Amino acid sequence: MILALLGRLGSALAVIWAAATLGFVALNLLPGDAIETQLRLSGVDADTIAERRAELGLTASAGERYVRFLLAVVRGDLGESWLSGEDVTQAIARNLLPTATLAVGALVVACVLGILLGVAAALAIPVVSASANILLQLSLSMPIYWTGTLAIFLFTVQLGLLPSAGAGRLSQLVLPVLVLGYHTTGAIARVLQSNIREAMSEDFVRTARAKGLSERHVLGVHVLRLAMLPVISVIGLQAGFLFSGAVITESLFVRPGIGRLLLDSVIQQDYPVVLGIVILAGMLYVTASLVADMALRFLDPRVTL
Repeated sequence: MILALLGRLGSALAVIWAAATLGFVALNLLPGDAIETQLRLSGVDADTIAERRAELGLTASAGERYVRFLLAVVRGDLGESWLSGEDVTQAIARNLLPTATLAVGALVVACVLGILLGVAAALAIPVVSASANILLQLSLSMPIYWTGTLAIFLFTVQLGLLPSAGAGRLSQLVLPVLVLGYHTTGAIARVLQSNIREAMSEDFVRTARAKGLSERHVLGVHVLRLAMLPVISVIGLQAGFLFSGAVITESLFVRPGIGRLLLDSVIQQDYPVVLGIVILAGMLYVTASLVADMALRFLDPRVTL
């Protein structure tokens, strides 16, 4: 067990290292000079730009900068924003709570709706199954910006029930949570639907039916318990995606958060902030995956880490 946990920890560190490295390489391959682009808008001369580049250590080779970057990350130092001078860790922490609130709410909606749609789609009731499959397919196929735009048009423009922007009030959280939760529902429902149909053909189901148990009892007690196990891993992956910052959702609904911070930093070429968010996203993914695997191991001792 200890060796398995150490192996998972090593894999998690490797994923975080790979994310940080790929982010560093990608940003260094981009054309242009971020510092020159930022300062040129202020009308400064070439000497000032050169001094600023030297101050940030950008005159060193890519290899030297990469080593310094990794050593700083190991120390827990993500650097400072090139634009505001704010510590990257503080900037991320300031935007983490709005994203976490959105992600937790969306995950709850996705789990509840995903389980309901997955069960309904697997039932041998034509009308119920067809309706659930339509909603499931829309969740999987419709881009989130289109779903969000339709939600804003319906609930804000036409009905005037909910605000479409901002943060701070519960009413401002409802639409983005529902949109992001519905967008995440499809993966959970699809896996659950497939698992239920597969479990319904197992011998223990036929045995339960032969004992005279009702279909509701067979589905709710025997089949669903088995079919839910693989769904836990899917929920873990979706949680990693949600917590790492839903860029489109936060931008569409004009909410603060990690996603908005990432988008603004990419546009403004504030690379230390971008790399900090990339590292955070890697950490959230591996943490969510590890928690899901531990939960699966606890519910089913046959599963190994």
